[in-house]
Amino acid sequence: MADFVLELADKVAGVGVRTAYAEKVDIDGVTVLPVALGYYGFGGGSGSSEEQGEGSGGGGGGASIPLGAYIGRGGDVRFEPNLLGLLLVAIPLVAVTGKALRLLIKALKK
Repeated sequence: MADFVLELADKVAGVGVRTAYAEKVDIDGVTVLPVALGYYGFGGGSGSSEEQGEGSGGGGGGASIPLGAYIGRGGDVRFEPNLLGLLLVAIPLVAVTGKALRLLIKALKK
């Protein structure tokens, strides 16, 4: 099992940057570099019980949320956001930050 995990880690080592930044594309003299938030995870395990015997398993998954693109036009480069993608990232971040601040303020009042 350890060999499998090491082999899997070697295969996905360079995926992070390729997930976040796609290959640049030239469209009518304009260079577009897509940007995304990508994440993935893997897990596995084994166990045994008297009733069911021994077993093992594993799985993995991931997602990519498009955040926008860097647009290069005539020496000028700017980021054009994908508003839906940014909302998908910002809403959980704001919720977690709000909860953390609430707990911090509650702890400081004591």
